[in-house]
Amino acid sequence: MAVSVLLAATAGGCAVGPDFHRPAAPAVAGYTPTPPAPTASAPVEGGQAQRLVEGQEVAGQWWTMFGSGALNELVEAALKANPDLQSAEAALRVAQENLAAARGGFFPSVDAQMTSARQKTAEVLASPLAAGDLMYSLHTAQLTVSYAPDVFGGLRRQVEASAAQAEVAAFQREAAYLTLTSNVVAAAIQEASLRAQIQATHEAIAVASRLLAAVRKQQKAGQLGAADVAAQEAALAQIEATLPPLDKQLALQRDLITVLAGRFPSEATAQTFELESLHLPQALPLSLPSRLVEQRPDIRAAEAQLHAASAQIGVATAARLPSITLTADLGSTALEFSKLFASGTGFWGVTGGIAQPIFRGGTLLHQQRAAQAAYDQAAAQYRSTVLTAFQSVADTLHAIAADARALQAASHAADAARKSLAIAQRQWTLGLIAYPAVLQAEQAYQQSLVSVAQARAGRLADSVALLQALGGGWWNREPAGARQN
Repeated sequence: MAVSVLLAATAGGCAVGPDFHRPAAPAVAGYTPTPPAPTASAPVEGGQAQRLVEGQEVAGQWWTMFGSGALNELVEAALKANPDLQSAEAALRVAQENLAAARGGFFPSVDAQMTSARQKTAEVLASPLAAGDLMYSLHTAQLTVSYAPDVFGGLRRQVEASAAQAEVAAFQREAAYLTLTSNVVAAAIQEASLRAQIQATHEAIAVASRLLAAVRKQQKAGQLGAADVAAQEAALAQIEATLPPLDKQLALQRDLITVLAGRFPSEATAQTFELESLHLPQALPLSLPSRLVEQRPDIRAAEAQLHAASAQIGVATAARLPSITLTADLGSTALEFSKLFASGTGFWGVTGGIAQPIFRGGTLLHQQRAAQAAYDQAAAQYRSTVLTAFQSVADTLHAIAADARALQAASHAADAARKSLAIAQRQWTLGLIAYPAVLQAEQAYQQSLVSVAQARAGRLADSVALLQALGGGWWNREPAGARQN
């Protein structure tokens, strides 16, 4: 009866443990309580309104949307030389080879063995040889074929788990690709922002220095006192104090870009970036919420990890059930090496066995329970990853809208400062105000340009963050390390 059950199980191809089913996509209509509207605009470079195009595909090489040839070159250089990406690619190859190795268990194992021995039988024992010799040589050549039928599907579940782990590695490779490209583009934008801020700060320092010289001249003429000079000296020092941190940030940013490109900091990349060379995408893709779980590499990796955990339940369950082994031997043995495979030296044997674990101190039971707990853990991690992904998209949408308004406000402030400077210049020309008043207006205008540069860079960075949050378009890239099912 037991043999009939085992044969039926083998023929039916059943596998113990749960069959994996992909989690359903979240039943939500959007990322935010209200659909995103076109952003505010500003009358400056990079101040165009942005609109979110629902359902539009994310380009595989999404960084080209910023219209910078230097940026494209830098990203391609990083993709070729970055060690983190190379490590992820090697990890994928490891997982693929482990999967191929696991599939080998479906086939019989064949081993060849050759032994030669010189032996002496104890004198008190009878010689095994017809001639009665106590000392003799024995040469044996043997071929062994063994096979373990996968009766309850434990091996199939193990291969299923290995295949899922290969998917984990594939999507982790895509996540590394996305992280690298996003970091490179974000670093280039930050460099451009810092260069603009440094330029505006230098100009503000120059204006403040001229203003200080004018104040000192007025002091000598008796028109201003020492307190006025000290106040302007303090104002100049405050502006000058903002420059070293900006220079430091720029140097650190250059180091980061160089290392992302797979180089040492002393081997600086040729590409440098200015805000004028980076163009703000006016139409941004916005994937449907139901598609996000298909597109995000981290979600797909978490799903594959859940699949692997599900398969491991079957592996642990099968370990508690009977196992069958079949072995066949074929060979030749002779007293002289030259007589191997001669007539009468051959032998063969066939062995079948079945083993059922009876008592292991609860080890197998608790391993099965641990596998179930690991599945529950993976399910919770999957849900957490999905929630975090949706939060990331929502946060980015809020940032896109808010930073567009921030640039609009900074632009209005800069425009007001520019008009104030123009009025001061006309009044000074007419002799209505002293020259220091003109310099103060120019200083305020230069400082307003720093805020504009920061706001422009913020909008560019928000666009990068959205494209990253939507998965980076790996499914539209050739060749891709992973494909959707």
